[in-house]
Amino acid sequence: MKKEIFKAYDIRGVYPDDINEDVVYTLGRSYGSYLQEMLHMKKCVIGMDNRLSSPSLKKALIKGLLSTGINVIDNGLITTPMHYLARYKYNTYGIMITASHNPKDDNGLKFSLDELANARGKMIEDFEKYTFKGQFLDGNGLLEERSIKEYYLEYIKNNISMGDKTLKVVIDPGNGVTTTIIKDVMALFPNILVTYICDENDGTFPNHHPDPAVEENMQMLKDKVLEEKASLGIAYDGDGDRLGIIDELGNFIMADKIMIVAIKKLINNFKNKTILCDVKCSKSLTDEIENLGGKVYMCRTGTSFTEAETKKNNICLGGELSGHIFFNDRDVEICSAIYDGLRILEILSKTNETFSEILKDIPHYESTPEIKIPCDNQNKFIVVEEIKKEILKMNISYTDIDGIRFEYPDAWGLIRASNTGPNLTLRFEAKTKERLEEIEKKFMDLVLSKLP
Repeated sequence: MKKEIFKAYDIRGVYPDDINEDVVYTLGRSYGSYLQEMLHMKKCVIGMDNRLSSPSLKKALIKGLLSTGINVIDNGLITTPMHYLARYKYNTYGIMITASHNPKDDNGLKFSLDELANARGKMIEDFEKYTFKGQFLDGNGLLEERSIKEYYLEYIKNNISMGDKTLKVVIDPGNGVTTTIIKDVMALFPNILVTYICDENDGTFPNHHPDPAVEENMQMLKDKVLEEKASLGIAYDGDGDRLGIIDELGNFIMADKIMIVAIKKLINNFKNKTILCDVKCSKSLTDEIENLGGKVYMCRTGTSFTEAETKKNNICLGGELSGHIFFNDRDVEICSAIYDGLRILEILSKTNETFSEILKDIPHYESTPEIKIPCDNQNKFIVVEEIKKEILKMNISYTDIDGIRFEYPDAWGLIRASNTGPNLTLRFEAKTKERLEEIEKKFMDLVLSKLP
């Protein structure tokens, strides 16, 4: 087993080189033992996405878990948010077999060790050490197959209240696992008229990469929204926890702008007007939060971290640029792209404004997309520390909760080590295109000069 598969908030790698049946069997042995020995749990829940390697990995995982004596509830082929809801329903922790938005040949495990979110940071470090000790329990657990589908649909029905306005929507599940549930969900809302694209369940993702946070993956959705004259286009990632949106004009909308729409329409209903965002989010978002009387809570990137902080601090809305958005103002919160999209449709169904009209008056900044620079896992954190030393010499404002986010009065930038791959992740934003080009060149040159 390679230590490199243990990431900041999951276990992930290429199948079968990094993640395979033998590795997952051992991880099942470790997880089942850890839950019983360290957390005094007697059962766990599991699910899987639709990647081609997931069924055989699930079989190996179950074998490993049962061999420790822990009881297993298998929910089968489900989205990651459905898995989260199963954990809530059965009052236990569990493992989801998925590589989320990663390429089709990747796979991995999202697993929980507390009730707030998936394991993260030190939790994963401790679990890694426990795993490599190899001192696992022996026993004969019981396997039970159950379906979470009806419970999930009831949850959605009880937590969404559409207005009377009829909306035309195009939905792109990206051939991911949301294809198995989305039509049942949308049938609950007859005034939402849906056209589907890429809606066949196919873990090879034949139409485009399953990451709606990247604009080039949204071209088919853009074209269809304009063709259908739809009110909105909605896309999900491979396992259904990242949301992407195309507005009625065919514009690609970053997640921080999606959050602004929600904040503008909902913040007056929130008991807690603190809004959480990650370090990659636009100053447009933080400006608008403050303009509307809210308070900004900036958090490190990573859905496990942002979700945990949202819940722990009773924050009604949190999110990050990658497309994870957490509505925490009704019932149980489950980081769910399907639910998030429905909350936006609910807003649009109760207003005469279009999506773009809601955003028309927000502060504007010129910005880059996320820029990824290859840098191996051994060196990426060293490079960030070297960059930090240089920024300290510049005497500019910065925060280092996750890499380095530096701030000028008219611009900002972020340089951080990716949690999920051998990359440095950069983003820049400024009041004008000229200023954006200036700071982007300055800090890109600095980063490139520090690469090994």
